[in-house]
Amino acid sequence: MRAVVQRVSRASVTVDGDVVGRIGRGYVVLLGVSREDDDEAADYMAEKIAGLRVFEDEAGKMNRSIQEVGGAILAVSQFTLYGDVRRGRRPGFDRAGRPEQAEPLYQRFVEKLRSLGLHVETGRFQTHMEVELVNDGPVTILVDSERTF
Repeated sequence: MRAVVQRVSRASVTVDGDVVGRIGRGYVVLLGVSREDDDEAADYMAEKIAGLRVFEDEAGKMNRSIQEVGGAILAVSQFTLYGDVRRGRRPGFDRAGRPEQAEPLYQRFVEKLRSLGLHVETGRFQTHMEVELVNDGPVTILVDSERTF
């Protein structure tokens, strides 16, 4: 799995003109699932993201987790994170998980975050979404479940 984690002051996701998810302070997590991913990868990603320490403490250092600051997460599925542009100009998506595999793993990721006590809003899987966010910092972190790159 791959995730782009953006620390935000607010964010929302809209589908067909309707806001389906909205948060204040927290993270927008764009999550991509690969063909090789499994339940272990989903759990790892949720635990890693929940434990990231990218919120400031009293000294102004990034030393607090989202749990410590009472933040929320807007999780959005994003198969394009597995777009491969090494050859040519049009991305190939051979490594992206098929929807029937990716959706249950995306849902497991969301439920794991919730089980860790986090408020999680979501987009809608396999739909066209408009994501609006205010990146706070800006802070953007890449997280990958693969042990090697």
